[in-house]
Amino acid sequence: MTWSGFYDATQGLPAVGTLQRALTRWARGPGLALDLGCGVGRDTLELLRRGWQVRAYDAEAEALSRLRDQVPACDAARLITHCERFETLQLPSANLINSSFALPFCAPDHFDSLWQRISSALEDGGLFSGQLFGERDQWVSPQLSIHSREQVQALFDGWAWVDIEEIDRAGVTALGRAKHWHLFHIVAER
Repeated sequence: MTWSGFYDATQGLPAVGTLQRALTRWARGPGLALDLGCGVGRDTLELLRRGWQVRAYDAEAEALSRLRDQVPACDAARLITHCERFETLQLPSANLINSSFALPFCAPDHFDSLWQRISSALEDGGLFSGQLFGERDQWVSPQLSIHSREQVQALFDGWAWVDIEEIDRAGVTALGRAKHWHLFHIVAER
């Protein structure tokens, strides 16, 4: 699969709403943020703009190259990029972990391990922002990590919900294709 069309469609868009809500909630100064599955960097660029140190992770070198090309010189020293798949990520301790529309693309047999690494890396009082796909999403397949509402709630057991919104409706993809979306928009505090 080539991601170039998706990158073309999303480059230059504003940060995803879940990250924006997390940043509105954040009461301290900027710290270290991890952007998992960063794509061409719409969320990473917003974090940098707000003064955060960012480690941006994506499995596709093209995405990271496009991201680096957009970073203003004054912000470049605060960005480290990692070309890695979810299955092998080693995550440092962080204040905020963001993953916009990316976690479902972790292979299901590796998701629990990835989630444990995310949970362990997020400092007390840290925020998670991102999405998980639900059982009625049109893209449900054995290759994607899919979660019921109960499974989502179990993942965040012991966390404080900042915002959770379940979407179950027809819509379009970033490429303008019709799709039924069933997903959870999540902002939660560790």
